[in-house]
Amino acid sequence: MLYDVIIIGAGPAGCTAAKTLSENGYKVLLTERFKLPRYKSCSGQLIKKSLDLVREYFGEDVPESTTCAPSENRGMIFTDDKGETFRFEQQGLNVWRSAFDNWLAEKAAQSGAEIRDNTSAVSVSENNDGTVTVTLKGEKTYTERSRYVIDCEGAVGAIKRGLLNITPQYILTFQTFNQGCIDLDYHYFYAFLQPELSEYDAWFNVKDDRLVLGVAVKDKSKIKEYYARFISYMEKNHGLKLEKRLKTDKWIMPRIRPDYEINYGVGRVLFAGEIAGFLNPMGEGISAAMESGHYAAASVINNFDAPDSVCSEYKEKTSLLFGYMRRQWNLIARMTETFADMKIK
Repeated sequence: MLYDVIIIGAGPAGCTAAKTLSENGYKVLLTERFKLPRYKSCSGQLIKKSLDLVREYFGEDVPESTTCAPSENRGMIFTDDKGETFRFEQQGLNVWRSAFDNWLAEKAAQSGAEIRDNTSAVSVSENNDGTVTVTLKGEKTYTERSRYVIDCEGAVGAIKRGLLNITPQYILTFQTFNQGCIDLDYHYFYAFLQPELSEYDAWFNVKDDRLVLGVAVKDKSKIKEYYARFISYMEKNHGLKLEKRLKTDKWIMPRIRPDYEINYGVGRVLFAGEIAGFLNPMGEGISAAMESGHYAAASVINNFDAPDSVCSEYKEKTSLLFGYMRRQWNLIARMTETFADMKIK
């Protein structure tokens, strides 16, 4: 069977691309290497921009069934490297990513996209007849063909590494879910930028009365050291009292560098979301994923029979997103020396 587009990864980028294409009459296969609903280690804070994009691309508001308590997120509070706090008030939602991503996938399926979970993309190769062969692995290894591929694998992407022959840099995240109490307002997401607490940032938020505390590092051997420092800091400064650890998470995210390099695609293969390099500070990637996924799909639709124009239009369409991302990083860079190299020159 020949698909118009095969999309790899059923996160916000992949689901948005799949819905955009399928509702416009294109034959779409959306693959996901995990079983849906999939679990993802994520704060699950939907900022106002994400809520607006859901309304624009999916035609309705995020359902209450995807949220956790407290469902209302009122913004972010940053503590810089000098201990000074900055409040950014903004209405948002607190969701479980497993439920939110699954809802997005269901909306894509309702628009006509075919979804295969428990299916990993192993490799892609362009053919001389204007098609792309995608090698997939589920219960067995097999191939499918399409006219285009949109790679939305997230930080861990075998396809991009194979096509570009690059070794990406990662930030490692470690967080715990706990029973306990703390003297902070549960309606906010807190980011701590002091270099003594992490090699990137440390954070606190609440999901269904579980206290979530985490640190991000470049060197995985330092996770325990930084986490212990962060817990001590929260006990001393915010009255943290932990009663029981319920769960531990480890994850990775791409390390954005000062040159803000975005990989838009190669030939008939486009990249969207984190795998392309679209990521806002503190790991806020949902809005960038949805926006880039939508524009990748729109660029395919507008240039379906002109493949040489797809990437250039995609780059043009995401220029405002790229500018927004750079401004967000510049804002953080002005708060702390940890991110000083991200200042726009």
